[in-house]
Amino acid sequence: MPERITPCPADESFRRELLTVLPHLRAFARGLCGRPDFADDLVQETAIKAWTARERYQAGTNMRAWTFAILRNHYLSELRRSRRQTDLDDGVAERLLIMEADQEAPLHLDDMEHALHQLAPERREAVLLIGASGFSYEEAAGIAGCPVGTMKSRVARARADLARILDSEPQKTIADSRAG
Repeated sequence: MPERITPCPADESFRRELLTVLPHLRAFARGLCGRPDFADDLVQETAIKAWTARERYQAGTNMRAWTFAILRNHYLSELRRSRRQTDLDDGVAERLLIMEADQEAPLHLDDMEHALHQLAPERREAVLLIGASGFSYEEAAGIAGCPVGTMKSRVARARADLARILDSEPQKTIADSRAG
């Protein structure tokens, strides 16, 4: 019978800190890719990569920023790989199968999600890091690997694009969703 491995205190501390960022990673991943199944895969792979590289993490530094960078890099790698493999857009197929709710709030969230996915990927990422995940411009720039000024510009342009997209789309009402 194999011996039970007792984790060292540093591993246990790392594990606890990693567990606290998982919900934030999941929200970021869903915002980036728009597919809950793919987002969960991204988070799982990020957790595995973070655990494997735990010796390189410096205790007391920003675990969220470190793991967001891992997730972002893995997401970009998966995008590059998927472009070589298939032209099928699973996100479009998935949205065709989803029945809309008849409450107003989910309709607005659906409109926002749709608008987010019309943004250029780097602008979507920027607005998710700053607006949804609460990172500072400096932290977001570090995660994205760009200058702070570029991050500020991306966020400003993303916000302007979102306002334009949301203003140009016909707004659904509760009556519209029930009629259709």
